[in-house]
Amino acid sequence: MRVREMLSSHPEAAGVVNDALVQCIEACFDCAQTCISCADACLAEANSSQLSRCIRLDLDCADACASTGSVLTRRTAATSALMVQMLETCADFCRLCADECDRHAGHHEHCRICAETCRQCERACHQAATGGGATGP
Repeated sequence: MRVREMLSSHPEAAGVVNDALVQCIEACFDCAQTCISCADACLAEANSSQLSRCIRLDLDCADACASTGSVLTRRTAATSALMVQMLETCADFCRLCADECDRHAGHHEHCRICAETCRQCERACHQAATGGGATGP
């Protein structure tokens, strides 16, 4: 990904980029893609009706991650408090999705991968929220 390169090229960044922010943006987009793929794989399973909660949480998490990644990528006028709330909300979606996918991970490899990716994104969101990623360039 070129997140670091793009953020550092922004006229307001002066070449300085917050590492926690870069890692969070990358984790958000990775998680969004993984959750969409997991939802699609769940739909292809023979017992897809038993995976409806997993599918819904996959799609909710994907939307939360994609939105968070997009907003963090832009240099918005939003206050850092709003950014922290967004990061915490994204982390909550990731936790819920990971917990649900963990329930199915023993039978579905895509759920195991998704749970792992969601946990990584949850950690990245917490790091960005507490480590200054929500306020730094």
